[in-house]
Amino acid sequence: MNKQQALSLVKPHLTESRYLHTERVTETALELAARFHVVPEKAMLASVFHDYCKYRPLDEMRRIIEMTATLPNDLLDYHHELWHGPVASVLVETELGIKSSDVRAAIFWHTTGHKQMTDLEKVVYLADYIEPGRDIPGIEVVRRKATYDLDAAVFLACKNSISFLVSKSRKVYPDALNLYNDLVDRVK
Repeated sequence: MNKQQALSLVKPHLTESRYLHTERVTETALELAARFHVVPEKAMLASVFHDYCKYRPLDEMRRIIEMTATLPNDLLDYHHELWHGPVASVLVETELGIKSSDVRAAIFWHTTGHKQMTDLEKVVYLADYIEPGRDIPGIEVVRRKATYDLDAAVFLACKNSISFLVSKSRKVYPDALNLYNDLVDRVK
């Protein structure tokens, strides 16, 4: 499937602003993939479909999490914003025929990350964070790091995300903390 075919499949599932975000994430992911030697086709597919389930009804996503053995039920204990990636990792296979476990894992982990992420997973995670439409405190530092150090950029994005959640007294998904802990020593 080429990029235009993929975008045409995802477009009906997104708002106009989310579709434009998806286009920017995809372009950013392709730039990062070229820079850090990640298979561009996989980066393209994962980034196009990273928000495939963003607007699915919460009760549908809850049911899919409960009924799918490969999805951790503890997701239900955290904010529903975390649900769309794991649910999409299942539905892109069943609804769209995307079988690549690498692509599906990058979709799954694009919101929280986890320890020992693959470079493809890091590229999608980071592209979603630094795409040009984002205006987040500290993002320019992350964007600069992303020009030469994938791990350092992912670390800063993770650190900023965790700091934001803590500042709002919100729960932090354990895998996000695992990502932080995994990278903290590597980037020093």
